[in-house]
Amino acid sequence: MARLSTHFSRQEFCCRCGCGFDTVDAELLTVLQWLRWETGKPVRISSGCRCERYNTRVNGAKRSKHLVGRAADIVVDGYRPAEIYHLINTNFPDRLGLIEYETFVHIDTRAGKYRDKR
Repeated sequence: MARLSTHFSRQEFCCRCGCGFDTVDAELLTVLQWLRWETGKPVRISSGCRCERYNTRVNGAKRSKHLVGRAADIVVDGYRPAEIYHLINTNFPDRLGLIEYETFVHIDTRAGKYRDKR
């Protein structure tokens, strides 16, 4: 299992279809590693990069940042999505894409800033 950072492996970001696509953006990895240190809790990647076929299968956006390894859907043990959204938004107020869902938080490293709660 190839380590990308202290707490993350390449396998955690792999496309879930099994195709082998496993790229991850360095800035995304840095933010997720910061979140791990900040919370002191495991950050689980429920969806990292996606190939086009898998993205279509899960009804992902046509221009999803998951397609280029610049997005992750995450869950942090012991934290509600609203708490994680607030923590990231407070510490990175002028950048990142951030969407709070009922059971997870989507984070991406798009140019500029985007916020949404669904």
